[in-house]
Amino acid sequence: MTSKVTTMRDAVTKHVPDGASVALGCALEPAIPFAFAHELIRQRRRDLHLIGPISDIAFDQLIGAGCVAVVSAAWVGNVSAGLAHAYRRAMEQGIPRPIEVRDHSNFSIAQALLAGALGAPYLPTRSLLGSDIPRANGTFREASDPFSGDALLLIPAITPDVTAIAVQRADEDGNAHLWGPWGVSQEAALAARATIVIADEIVARSVIASDPNRTIVPGTKVTAVVHEPGACHPSPLQGRYRRDHEFFHQYHAATRTPEGFAAWIREWVSEVSDRRAYLAKLGARWGALRDDGVPAALALF
Repeated sequence: MTSKVTTMRDAVTKHVPDGASVALGCALEPAIPFAFAHELIRQRRRDLHLIGPISDIAFDQLIGAGCVAVVSAAWVGNVSAGLAHAYRRAMEQGIPRPIEVRDHSNFSIAQALLAGALGAPYLPTRSLLGSDIPRANGTFREASDPFSGDALLLIPAITPDVTAIAVQRADEDGNAHLWGPWGVSQEAALAARATIVIADEIVARSVIASDPNRTIVPGTKVTAVVHEPGACHPSPLQGRYRRDHEFFHQYHAATRTPEGFAAWIREWVSEVSDRRAYLAKLGARWGALRDDGVPAALALF
């Protein structure tokens, strides 16, 4: 079997065209593939439709870099610091360009991706009835339950062109293990037309096969495998490295203005060739975030 292992640069070049719908950061607070987002910025992708429940400042960076036309999400911001300045500028001032936002709750984005994974056109819910989210989203439809006659809200399926998920380890076919919260990563991977797995470590097929119940996505759904240690910084990856809280606060302070955002992107993305150079730039700070050991579950297999 031919290996699917490739570089981040080639994965983005081959599988993420302008105008693509892209799901990322679907594990919520941890395992956000910032290295993938940074490569999208370096390659100047345009008119992307971002999909995900949170994704923290990864969405903000892509929006501020002018890569985004549409966002389908439950929240965009900087969890520990507050507002996402680039997102707010895009919404309020159209800087660097206006964006369309389709509001979701965390539950409805999960339903939409699950529907996509199941091949269903929609899934029904009652949870958002009476809220403003259906109006703000614009794609939901009200209906009547054919059995009870009660009101329902129909959440249409989302089938991303590309889903990028970060994991602790994968084999060269893309079978992948993820420790920690999965969020809606599995739903997003199964719903997507193409899935890119970004692995902190590439292991033998036998290692993944030794614990098949932990496999978040089967290799048959994976288009490309990228070996990218440290891909999620400043977010954490359980058992590998911790969250860099101060980095989020520094980003918040630096990006209050368009000029500050542009300077930050130059320093940390545009003028950094790849993730290896990014980690070298972090220096001792990166070493201090690394976990010396691995979770006990990892050591068993």
